[in-house]
Amino acid sequence: MFYRLMKMIVAPLLRIFFRPWMEGAENIPEEGAAIIASNHLSFSDSFFLPALMKRRVTFIAKAEYFTTPGVKGRLTAAFFKGVGQLPVDRSGVRGAGEAAIRSAIAVIERGELFGVYPEGTRSPDGKLYRGKVGGLARVALATGAPVIPVAMIDTEKVQPPGQVIPNFGIRPGIRIGRPLDFSRYQGMENDRFILRSVTDEVMYEIMRLSGQEYVDIYATAAKRQIAEDKKRAEAERKAEQKALKAQQEAEKTQAEKDRAEMEKDAE
Repeated sequence: MFYRLMKMIVAPLLRIFFRPWMEGAENIPEEGAAIIASNHLSFSDSFFLPALMKRRVTFIAKAEYFTTPGVKGRLTAAFFKGVGQLPVDRSGVRGAGEAAIRSAIAVIERGELFGVYPEGTRSPDGKLYRGKVGGLARVALATGAPVIPVAMIDTEKVQPPGQVIPNFGIRPGIRIGRPLDFSRYQGMENDRFILRSVTDEVMYEIMRLSGQEYVDIYATAAKRQIAEDKKRAEAERKAEQKALKAQQEAEKTQAEKDRAEMEKDAE
């Protein structure tokens, strides 16, 4: 019900205010199961992609969206639950991840569209990062469902990370690639080398569609590095300010000393 309400209210508003475009819509099957694998540039991806697609897509969403306290947290949880999103624990707890995969397989077995962001988190700088081995490849190989690569375009300009109010006047887009068939690997979902190969092939297609620069590290590692760089830069800035202040005080002290000596000589 909530999903239909969103399609009726949110989708027209997005089209009016942002005029989003879509290429390759014909690559989405009108019926039957498929896996939608998309890059992840902005929180707004979770609005634009479902709004522009005719069929419902059930995405995996990080568990924090369902457990954050406060009014904003409750509203966010209500939204994601309402559109049928599946929570996934990214803390490394294997049981939670397995439960998410089982839920995703259930979506496929119902003949529906299952969506996943292979990077596991939003890109911190607009680049495309290494896909995580796990949900995407395992669900694809366990079910035989085709994987459809999707590139979100310029959504990070509409709503940069950490920004609540979106920027208007920017036309984001969605570019959808042709389905990828991994049926040749079906039943090999426990082979980590096969999982990596499948994931990398999907990421290559997303890179080709999006035109993003690819970085062969995980986005979570990139975020840590960016945070460390900012912390280091801030520490260096404070150190420079402290050194400058010390220099200015030393110069002031020396000037006062020189003035006192000149006054003494004048006497």
